[in-house]
Amino acid sequence: MNGNTRADIKVGAHVRVVQKQDQPSGKLTEGIVKDILTKSGMHPHGIKVRLQSGIVGRVKDILND
Repeated sequence: MNGNTRADIKVGAHVRVVQKQDQPSGKLTEGIVKDILTKSGMHPHGIKVRLQSGIVGRVKDILND
């Protein structure tokens, strides 16, 4: 699943995000969602979240555990 729809993302979900500085390269970082930062229901570049590690990025993939 991609991360463009807020309803698909839950706190505690295992996801891959792209950080702001990694957008040109497309490097993804894996982690567990701590907070959902985007308020709108959808975002074309991915819902912005904070991971438990403190990293903030836009969700590109939702991983099934």
